[in-house]
Amino acid sequence: MNAPHELATRLLPRERSQSLGEQLASRFAERIQQRGLAAGARLPSVRECARLHGVSPSTVVAAYDQLQAQGLVEARRQRGFFVREVPAVRAGVPPAARPAGLPPPVDATALIRGMFQNRRPQAGPGLGTLPEPWLDRSLLERALRRTLAQAGDALSYGEPAGDESLRQALARRLGGDLGIPADSGQIVTTLGATQALDIVARTLLQPGDAVLVDEPGWAVEFARLTRLGMRLLPVPRGPQGPDLAVMQALLAEHRPRLYATVSVLHNPTGHMLSLATAHQVLKLADAHELTIVEDDTYAWLAPPHAPRLAALDGLQRTVYVSGFSKILAPNWRVGYVAASPALTERFVDTKLLMTLTTPALLERAVAWCLDQGLLRRHAERVIERLESARQRVRRLAEDAGCEFLAPPQGLFGWIDTGVDTDQLASRLATEGWLVAPGSLFHAVPRPSTLMRLNFASSQDTRFWQSFSRARRGLLPTPTPGV
Repeated sequence: MNAPHELATRLLPRERSQSLGEQLASRFAERIQQRGLAAGARLPSVRECARLHGVSPSTVVAAYDQLQAQGLVEARRQRGFFVREVPAVRAGVPPAARPAGLPPPVDATALIRGMFQNRRPQAGPGLGTLPEPWLDRSLLERALRRTLAQAGDALSYGEPAGDESLRQALARRLGGDLGIPADSGQIVTTLGATQALDIVARTLLQPGDAVLVDEPGWAVEFARLTRLGMRLLPVPRGPQGPDLAVMQALLAEHRPRLYATVSVLHNPTGHMLSLATAHQVLKLADAHELTIVEDDTYAWLAPPHAPRLAALDGLQRTVYVSGFSKILAPNWRVGYVAASPALTERFVDTKLLMTLTTPALLERAVAWCLDQGLLRRHAERVIERLESARQRVRRLAEDAGCEFLAPPQGLFGWIDTGVDTDQLASRLATEGWLVAPGSLFHAVPRPSTLMRLNFASSQDTRFWQSFSRARRGLLPTPTPGV
């Protein structure tokens, strides 16, 4: 029998005017329409769903019947109930936004929606951010107070390329810590690293262009490029970097314009690009006139002298992107792109069309954190805390029957659960846990037994208890006598 606290996030309120069956149907309908349950996902069995929500099996049958009547699920004989494809308009996405033949990985938006729906500090093992208790609220408050006290031009538009004090601080950071030669004139600030990537793509690409991407790779980047009408060309990503043979073949056949990659603390595997592979990638880029967009979103959690393509290349064929939301706070949307002077001016033009101006106050607050050395000290504390979290989560994951496919480093662990992680994610979501199944990290989603873990937010033993129960329910039943 489950303890009361284990059912607290699943029980349905008894005092509402709706019946329990209607409430349960509404709960599932909302998750399906917001793509928290992907098309093809299997709903819990009637008996399991009744146990999870503290209702009778007949209530679950009534709820599933309502979902069928609404066209949200379908019953498959002797297999159970499965989510049907939700029409684009009902999901809030105009049909025109989906280019023909390029279905986006819709689960990426489901993961983002879950970030806002799930507010418990430790309920997001699949999220890509640090938990709130890990962030330095006092640092942010001090930075804002100081900036506001000196905000003499707060009522005017900001500089088109970004606040000059921040761009100068970034130039010092890039040259001094990362070996990337860039002056302030080669830097354009953005509303986070995601917008920086978007500005680069909108400036350099046209719908229909081919783009090389790492696989596994970042689900949101796949979805974003697909929405822009690009053709994704996945390059298998291994411990040393991209598969060079596959990359060379794709370059020769498709002549892609861009390669979007993460060199350091690759998302989701945590792998680091080797120096030898980095040189080969740059040689291929030069031979095929390829622009490389290097996403270094997790730079503050990484070794400063890890090989970065932008440092080796000197921003000739590379465009470097990073930001601060992963280390300061998710809603501090300050990012930047560093590139050659010719590209920088084009990026400014695109930025102005997208956002018109620059949030100078927040950018100056970040510049102050950099110049005072306070951000560096905060990052050092986070890195030390992450090391302890990785050790703990590794033990918990291995005790739960999982295997790490890459040495645990950085924020993420890449694990093999031994079961279908789409089904696993669906069961865990019912208990209030948001996880990132392996299908998210493929350009064309497909079933996977892999899963990405956030070390910082996967330390709760209650999660691993839920994980183990859900995993056991998905393991094949042993054949008697075998």
